[in-house]
Amino acid sequence: MPKVLVSDPVDQAGLDILSQVAQVDVQTKLSPEELVKAIPEYDALMIRSGTKVTQAVIEAGQNLKIIGRAGVGVDNVDVPTATRRGIVVVNSPEGNTIAAAEHALAMMLAMSRHIPAADQSVKSGQWDRKSFLGVEVYKKTLGVVGLGKIGSHVATVARAMGMKLLAYDPFISSERAEQLGCRLVDLDLLLREADYITLHLPKTPETENLINEQTLGTMKPTARIINCARGGIIDEVALAAALAQGQIAGAALDVYAEEPLGESPLLSAPNIVLTPHLGASTEEAQVNVAIDVAEQIRDVLLGLPARSAVNIPGLRADVMEQLRPYLQMAETLGNLVGQLAGGRVESLNVQMQGELAQNDTQPVVIAALKGLLSHALQERVNYVNASIEAKERGIHVVETRDTTVKDYTGSLRLSARGSLGEHSVTGVLLGGSEIRITDIDEFPINVPPTRNMLFTLHRDMPGIIGKIGSLLGSFNVNIASMQVGRKIVRGDAVMVLSIDDPLPEGILSEITKVPGIRDAYTVSL
Repeated sequence: MPKVLVSDPVDQAGLDILSQVAQVDVQTKLSPEELVKAIPEYDALMIRSGTKVTQAVIEAGQNLKIIGRAGVGVDNVDVPTATRRGIVVVNSPEGNTIAAAEHALAMMLAMSRHIPAADQSVKSGQWDRKSFLGVEVYKKTLGVVGLGKIGSHVATVARAMGMKLLAYDPFISSERAEQLGCRLVDLDLLLREADYITLHLPKTPETENLINEQTLGTMKPTARIINCARGGIIDEVALAAALAQGQIAGAALDVYAEEPLGESPLLSAPNIVLTPHLGASTEEAQVNVAIDVAEQIRDVLLGLPARSAVNIPGLRADVMEQLRPYLQMAETLGNLVGQLAGGRVESLNVQMQGELAQNDTQPVVIAALKGLLSHALQERVNYVNASIEAKERGIHVVETRDTTVKDYTGSLRLSARGSLGEHSVTGVLLGGSEIRITDIDEFPINVPPTRNMLFTLHRDMPGIIGKIGSLLGSFNVNIASMQVGRKIVRGDAVMVLSIDDPLPEGILSEITKVPGIRDAYTVSL
C-alpha cells in the first residue's frame, strides 16, 4: 500500500480521501533534517506553506511520485529538481477562488456603508447615525482590473447586484469580456470612469505600484478602490495621501507590500478598511484546497493524471529527461515572443524542425503556451491548464512539423500576433542544453537569452549603436553584451542587448527618439 506523509496541518476531509488508497502519516513541525530522514519511505508528500521541500528533501525521496501543496503558490517547493526526477508537483489554483472573490465584494460593501467604523461607534456607546451616511453600489460602475477566475466571479456577482461593468485585462479577448457583461477598455479610461475599482492581478514588474500618485490623480473624487489580490500593486504612501486630501473617497485593502503591516501611513488614513490578508480564510476554502490536492495525490497514486500539475504530468522520468531541454527552450521562447507581440495575443504558430519534430511534440506546444502566458498569469498557468487558458483567451494555435535537418539538428520557431504586431523568434539547443536565439523577426542573430534584454528595430546606419550605448550609460544602465542582425547593408536591422538590470522608467521612450530607431522593446525573462 502506498504511503503518504502529511507534514503540515490540513483539513480532515483531505486525509479521509488519502486514506482510501494509502497509509497516511501526519507528522507536522518536522525539522529539515527530520524531513530528509523520513521522506525515503513515502510515495507522496502533502504540504501547505510551512514545509520547505528543498533539493535535499526531493533527492532523498527515492519513492516520491507526487508533491501536493494545499494552496496556490509552490514557492516552497524546488519544482525544477522535482521535474528532473520525474515527480509531479500539484497545487490548488482554484480552491480559494470563491473565498477571495467574496472577500473583495464584502470589502466593497463594508467600505460603502462604513461598517467597521459604525460597529466600533456602537460598541463604544454611541448612536451616531449621521456620521455614517453611506452610498449604494446599485447602478454604480465597477472597474475590474484583471478578469481571471477571481475577477470574473466578482464581475458576475456585481452584475447581479445591478452594477455596470468595465474591465481591463490585456490578455482577455473582447468576446470573453462580453460574456461576463463587461466592456473591455484601456486602464486609463477605466480609472477615469469607474466609481469602484477592484484589483485582481499578480504582482509583476509591470503591475508593481500600478496604482500610484499619477493614476490616483485620474480617478473621480468619489471613486473607491479595493485590493484583495497582491500587495505592492498600490503605492501605499500615495494612496494614504490621496485619502487624506480627499482626492478619492475610500479604499479597502486585504494585502500589503510588507506583511504583517507595520508602521504605515495607511493606519491613520481616513475612509479606509484594512484586513489581515483574509482572502482565502474561510472554512470552505481550507476544505476545498485539502480535498482538491488530496484527490490529485490519490489519482497519481492510482496511475491517473493530475489536473493541476505545475510541472509536467503524465510523462515517464526518462521521457521527461529527454524532453526537458526542449521544454525549457519552448517556455523561454514563448515568454520572449509573448512580450514582443504584446499583451493580447491572438495567435501562436509553433514550427518544429529536425529531430525536435520527430518526438512527441504536444508537450513542446504546451511549454510554449505556458511561456507565452506566464508573464501575465505568473503561477496561475502551468503545463496542465496552459492550453485551456489559451483557449479561453481566444488564442489560435497552429502547429507545424518538418523532420528534415537543415542548419541545426533541431530548431523551434514561434510566431505570435498581438497588440504590438506580429513577431517571431527562433531558437536552437547547442551542446544539448544551451539555448541560442538564432533569429528575431527573421533577422539572423546568435545570442543566448538573458534575464533582462533590450531589442531595437533600426536603420543600419553609422553611429546608431554608439548613441544607444551613450543613452543607456547616461541612465547608469550597464550593457553585458550586444549583437546586431541584418539582412542587407544599410537596410533594416535588429539589435539585441543583454543588460544587467531592468530599464529605468522612461528610458524606452527616449530610445525611440534616437534618429534611425524604428521601435524598441524590453523583455524580462
